[in-house]
Amino acid sequence: MSLIDTLARLEAVDSGRAQPLATVRHRRLTDRPLVLVPLTTAGEAGAPLGALVGTDRRAPRLLAVAQPRDRDLRFAFLAELAEAVLPHIDAHADAVEPAERSEVDPETGRKTKVEVELCVDAAQLVVPSRAGVDFVRLLGRSMRFRRTAEDDPDIPYPAPARVPLLGRWLTHYGERARVPGSSLLPAATDLLNRHWATGQSSLEDQHLGALLAWIDPPAGESGAEAALRAELDRDGEGQLRCPPAGPATDPAFDNKLLAPAIEAYDRARTALAAAQDGLAADALLGEVHRAEQGVRALLAQVMLPTWDAVWRALDLLRELPEGSRVADRWTRDRWSFTGHRDRVRAGEPPQPRRDDAVTAARKLASREAAQAQLEAQEALDDPLVLAGRRLAGEAFLGEVTGVEMAYTESKRPSPRPLVTVLTEERPHLGERTKVYRSLDGKPQTAEFVGYAAGEPAPAGDAADPAVLVVLRITDRMGRGREPAAGSVPEPGDRIVWTLFEHDQRGGPKLPDAEDTPWTHGGPPGSAPAAEQPDPVTAEDLL
Repeated sequence: MSLIDTLARLEAVDSGRAQPLATVRHRRLTDRPLVLVPLTTAGEAGAPLGALVGTDRRAPRLLAVAQPRDRDLRFAFLAELAEAVLPHIDAHADAVEPAERSEVDPETGRKTKVEVELCVDAAQLVVPSRAGVDFVRLLGRSMRFRRTAEDDPDIPYPAPARVPLLGRWLTHYGERARVPGSSLLPAATDLLNRHWATGQSSLEDQHLGALLAWIDPPAGESGAEAALRAELDRDGEGQLRCPPAGPATDPAFDNKLLAPAIEAYDRARTALAAAQDGLAADALLGEVHRAEQGVRALLAQVMLPTWDAVWRALDLLRELPEGSRVADRWTRDRWSFTGHRDRVRAGEPPQPRRDDAVTAARKLASREAAQAQLEAQEALDDPLVLAGRRLAGEAFLGEVTGVEMAYTESKRPSPRPLVTVLTEERPHLGERTKVYRSLDGKPQTAEFVGYAAGEPAPAGDAADPAVLVVLRITDRMGRGREPAAGSVPEPGDRIVWTLFEHDQRGGPKLPDAEDTPWTHGGPPGSAPAAEQPDPVTAEDLL
């Protein structure tokens, strides 16, 4: 946690209201995100209990499993979930625009630009909390290898046709959520925590109701009081007025309401199975339907507050203007979405359970680069974020007091002007440390030469006087002997210089599959076989 984040939390405690950590929104919110509020069975992480899903805040679609231990009902739930999610994904997958992409020619080894399709927009899924992201990843892992009747007509308990396809998409979304700065599968709590600091712990910040209470408390009530009420307040039946954001349920709800409702449903089904004639079966079928509706009503009662809270969080976030570099990160999400669409339509096998060594190394390297790029872009987009980097000595603001033209000692001298900057800050500058400034949206590099001879008069507090820093500009001045117009700062300019790079450079190239040694997935030249679905075991049959 940075110093400015700590100060913001202390100020939130003192004022009783969440404090802003950003002046712009650093994540993309699409016009029609698909909100998913999942619910799981207590004690069984992979057993879905219900979900609210939809793009219209006034008309959520309720999915429920009246008996989570029934395999057929769970498959029916997954099939309904596929019917609700896949049309939203397909609608974005079919709208494309032409784009160019660099590819390496296998014969010449040179990069050439080829024209490909790029989805105009990507389907965005929003869940209440980070646990919801984990549940989406778990659902994808449990669904993408399921076999259907088309794959094997003789398989017992075949999965509905579109369930494996939904599993592949959810797996992709879960993997993309691990990329810093991605907006394909955001959690509402993470979005709010990025933009506001509360006076509670990071664990408590995962309760969506408490988090919203800090950010937008009721009139006449502090954030701490409203958050405590959101976490603990119960009605006359002992049920939470603000249920947790899921997918976990409250034990009081499980024991007092849900368990009796599921038992009533089981009794009705048992009686229906034992019916001796058609008239009795018709009457008992109505009892089964009423018991199922009772379970659905309970699940809707516990999920609707979270559904409303997610949309309220999106409203608060939309009040912030979008950062200028958010579109660049969203374009990378669109490329990722388009690439997975192409793999699915090309008939490639599902994602493996475990990545090979080279794939895992590539993912790790790309995520590290994305994290560094995200931190740099957020600082460049947001003065409040940049203030934290300045406090940490990773950037400084200064006024140009003088410019001295200098040149390289070569056959064709190039300009290397020396710029003297007056600053009251204390960046961590060492010998030949590189610093950067933004010039027409691109980074311009300079080297730290040293401090100017003769200290200037102290500015402001005498205990913290200003200093003169001498920098040498090294690039982006054109190819002529004289620098291009506007490429060299002028006296009086106030410029922010950063010690971090604005654009993250790529790392070393990893070997191709055929060059990978046997210790990392070889032997060379042997392609790994596509991973097969799980075999049916005794545990799969009830």
